[in-house]
Amino acid sequence: LGIERKPQLIGNLMVPPVGYGVKVMSVGFFVSDDTPVIWRGPMLHKTLEQFIVDVFWGKIDYLLIDMPPGTGDVALSLGEYLPKSEVFVVTTPQLAAERVAQRSALAARKLKLPVRGVIENMSYFVGDDQKKYEIFGSGGGEALAESLAVPLVGKIPLSVTLREGGDTGVPENSGQGTKEFLELAQKIVDMGPARRYRSELKIN
Repeated sequence: LGIERKPQLIGNLMVPPVGYGVKVMSVGFFVSDDTPVIWRGPMLHKTLEQFIVDVFWGKIDYLLIDMPPGTGDVALSLGEYLPKSEVFVVTTPQLAAERVAQRSALAARKLKLPVRGVIENMSYFVGDDQKKYEIFGSGGGEALAESLAVPLVGKIPLSVTLREGGDTGVPENSGQGTKEFLELAQKIVDMGPARRYRSELKIN
């Protein structure tokens, strides 16, 4: 989002910088560009705790957490600190990627985090001839959604304008991919929060 200003410390709370109306917190704010982040276990756990508890988020509509792939420490910590979180699994069209994403989804369910849907990234590319080219194959998103019994809520195409917007930090509000992102966001809003039931409550 083109954010260069680092979080500000006010009292004991960090105030996140804002870009295009989005409050952002990232490990990248606290390390130099050429420093690798090699964290596991307690350090990851503590960092996630600080980003949730020690950041003044104020009033927000949604808290989005971009998790690394896999079934490791971050997912365990998230289940502890935000037990009412909901998960959208992002995959790509390749069937091999679908299998990896499925393991992440099943791990989330073991932590009692509801999996609400699947998003397929890099789904296709639209050439100058306006034809769709499935560069990375097809079917991964559909297969994952079917195996998890959840909807496939969106397919995001490969797009030069989206890539350029990511590089420059200036979101592209037109062009290929924008429509798909807007439709995806609206679908998630329309879905609303998951309904939760406590297994120990029974009606006789």
